[in-house]
Amino acid sequence: MLILILNVVYVLLAVAMIALILMQRGAGAQAGSGFGGGASATVFGSRGASNFLSKSTKWLAVAFFVIALFMAWHATNRATAQGPVQQDLGVMSQVPVAPPVETTGTVPAAPAAPAGEEPADQPADQAADQAADQAPPPRQGE
Repeated sequence: MLILILNVVYVLLAVAMIALILMQRGAGAQAGSGFGGGASATVFGSRGASNFLSKSTKWLAVAFFVIALFMAWHATNRATAQGPVQQDLGVMSQVPVAPPVETTGTVPAAPAAPAGEEPADQPADQAADQAADQAPPPRQGE
């Protein structure tokens, strides 16, 4: 319930910050005040909107970041306290899991042909490998 309330306050703070930032004058706004643009700045007092809007924006930003850090800390602590999260996978949770296959690191050999016969459908690479196995090993130094 606390996180839900903080999420709502978080969004409202973000919207309020956007509004206050857009209401502030930019750095180049002083040049236009000589042509009558400075008259609207008296709404927030004699110094204009700079003090009120700047301070409001600062405190909204502080509250925004404090809430963000608290929610991140809370989510981290809740995740570590509960351990691994078991998620509902829906239909995928009904798929049976195959047992792990044992691997020995060797590839099973093809069945051997009867003695004296060479199979007709044997690939050329396999025949070359068999011929290389039957050849004597090369001598060193030659």
